[in-house]
Amino acid sequence: MTEEFKKGDRVEWKTSQGKTEGTVEKKLTEPTDIKQHHVSASESNPQYLVKSEKTGKKAAHKPAALKKQRD
Repeated sequence: MTEEFKKGDRVEWKTSQGKTEGTVEKKLTEPTDIKQHHVSASESNPQYLVKSEKTGKKAAHKPAALKKQRD
């Protein structure tokens, strides 16, 4: 079962440079483009728009790629 996230959740994910931390901006449930990258999100296959704390850049990730940070 994949975890649900909501706007403002602090999450982490793996990148080629290592672990990155950021904040969930919103849940994507329809196809959209982020810069030159097409995101094939849908109601049955949602993705999350996250913003990196380090760079401020935004990217879409599948729920399985994200891990909620525990306080």
